[in-house]
Amino acid sequence: MKTSRLLVFSFSLLLLVVASGAISWAQNVTYDEILHSASHPENWITYGGNYASQRFSELKQINTENVSNLKMRWVYQLRNQGIFESSPLVVDGIMYVTEPPTTVTALDVRTGRPVWRWTAKLPQHLLTIGLFPTNRGVAILGGTIYVATIDAHLVALDAKTGAEKWSVEIGNNADAVAITQAPLAINGKIIIGMGGGEGGLRGYIDSYDARDGKRLWRLYTIPSAGEPGVETWEGESWKYGGGTTWNTGSYDPETNTLFWGTGNPAPDWNGDVRPGDNLYADSAIALDADTGALKWHFQFVQHDTHDWDAVQVPVLVDADWLGHPRRLVYWAHRGGFFYVLDRSTGEFLAGRPFMGQTWAKGLDDQGRPVLIPGMEPTEAGVVVAPGVQGGTNWYSPSFNPLTNFFYLSVWENKGIFKKGEAEYTAGNRYPGSLPASELPDDPGYGAIRAIDPKTGQRVWEHKMQSKPWTGVLSTGGRLLFGGTGGGLARDDEALEAYFYALDAESGKELWRISLGGSMAANPITYTVNGKQMVTTSAGSGLFTFTLP
Repeated sequence: MKTSRLLVFSFSLLLLVVASGAISWAQNVTYDEILHSASHPENWITYGGNYASQRFSELKQINTENVSNLKMRWVYQLRNQGIFESSPLVVDGIMYVTEPPTTVTALDVRTGRPVWRWTAKLPQHLLTIGLFPTNRGVAILGGTIYVATIDAHLVALDAKTGAEKWSVEIGNNADAVAITQAPLAINGKIIIGMGGGEGGLRGYIDSYDARDGKRLWRLYTIPSAGEPGVETWEGESWKYGGGTTWNTGSYDPETNTLFWGTGNPAPDWNGDVRPGDNLYADSAIALDADTGALKWHFQFVQHDTHDWDAVQVPVLVDADWLGHPRRLVYWAHRGGFFYVLDRSTGEFLAGRPFMGQTWAKGLDDQGRPVLIPGMEPTEAGVVVAPGVQGGTNWYSPSFNPLTNFFYLSVWENKGIFKKGEAEYTAGNRYPGSLPASELPDDPGYGAIRAIDPKTGQRVWEHKMQSKPWTGVLSTGGRLLFGGTGGGLARDDEALEAYFYALDAESGKELWRISLGGSMAANPITYTVNGKQMVTTSAGSGLFTFTLP
């Protein structure tokens, strides 16, 4: 009866909204439209803004001259409390946003009013080892919304009504498989990774038929016996090797190649039980989108013992490199280095620190870090920069083709890394130590930084009062939007969470607003009836701004 009442409510509200004539209910996003999303900046129809994950919009109605006049248009408050990390999609007047732990809500973008809502039925004993119980977004293809649930199912919903079309299991949550990422919709396929590496899982990435949920292929990111790369794992340590794929990747349609990042090897902080480089953990991997075959890999950190996952979003750019046109990948890695790779071959082209790291003297000609002795975790603990959260993390960077700058949120921080016992038990944590911690008397600081990709040099920095969990967005109005994380200062004084607009050329602050709760998501921009809007989340609210 409750389900029936919910459907009746959804359809009644749907009819009311359609009758108002304010919203187009076509809600049928083709692969070609996603392919040419730059030509449709009025919508935001894939997680990274486009398949290249540049998080750049050509919209320029809001610009450096008028952004100081931004006003709040509406606020949507979550039904359930939790960590709110959703990056919404917008299609023809409807916004699709996910609420923790796994709820999809469709909103009228004019008012923030809910149109329909769907909530996953989760197990009573949910396992989320190493992951927050949250969700970062959905994908859309045709008339269907795709969401991955925290208990590791891929679900297809009718974009108009929220009615469930099908559901398939990606992994067994009882084994600690959990998913927080947004799926990636490409030509007839839904691509999704998984989390749970802190439970000693072996990572993989899947492709599913968008029509019926049939699994098309699976690539394990940690090789098994007889496969290339297994020699980088001693004994059978590969069976519990980690390397999970817990953030959304990118796609090059011209070469039909997926680009994805893999997580740290397991256990996190004790590498004694897994001697070797531990492929393909902490790597950028390029996959054939039709078969899942591995085209190439580039490992950022060999034998990682600091939990520096390579799950940052790969940013794809076509640009001149040393006087020749090349297909590039820009990657700001959690270990504190910014990399440029050739995306056709995986060749290392350049790398430079973007924050004050203390674990590597630099990178050799192949991009392999030249390690500083004494930085491995010990039983007593060793202080290393960056700390366990890294110099940056899962939140998205941005590339602006107008400025040719790469923008990212940065943590300048150190951490104490300790080594402990590492014994695998199914369904339990397998970290090889107690969690690494920050230095209470040296918390560091946060910043948004602009990098010149051709040199790796910092162009400008906007320092913040707290370390950001928020991604950045650049626009044709030569603006960069981002935010602080909130939290507590050293004296336990609450730090406010600010949403910023910066000059993309200089980093000068042009506008900011306090949104109260912590911010942990990626801002987006789109238009409503020809008027540009900007949306971000903070605390338990979704906030939308526009010019008066």
